[in-house]
Amino acid sequence: METPVTRWSKAELQVYILLLCANADADLQEQELNVIRSKVDADCFGRIYEEFLKDSEEVSFSKLERNIALHEYSWRELNQLKLDMKAVFASDRKYMMLEQNMERILNNMLY
Repeated sequence: METPVTRWSKAELQVYILLLCANADADLQEQELNVIRSKVDADCFGRIYEEFLKDSEEVSFSKLERNIALHEYSWRELNQLKLDMKAVFASDRKYMMLEQNMERILNNMLY
């Protein structure tokens, strides 16, 4: 039986997406987390970060897919989200194959 998914706001969804970006190489770095923290308020970050740490990759993608379907994004919002994703990927000064794959997966889900 599937567990119900909480409906996230766009800001909460953004945090979750950016956390997936930061964790693409299975190594959450402080500088990556700082970039994400700078994008949203501390309460939103804290709630979503706690939830993210408890989720497996499969659960993460399931939640993400269902929450993306609940929101409509303008071209401008998608462009800004893509820039935010790139900022997270660049923050640790490494852009590994795993991060490239995550970017491709997320782009396919968002567009």
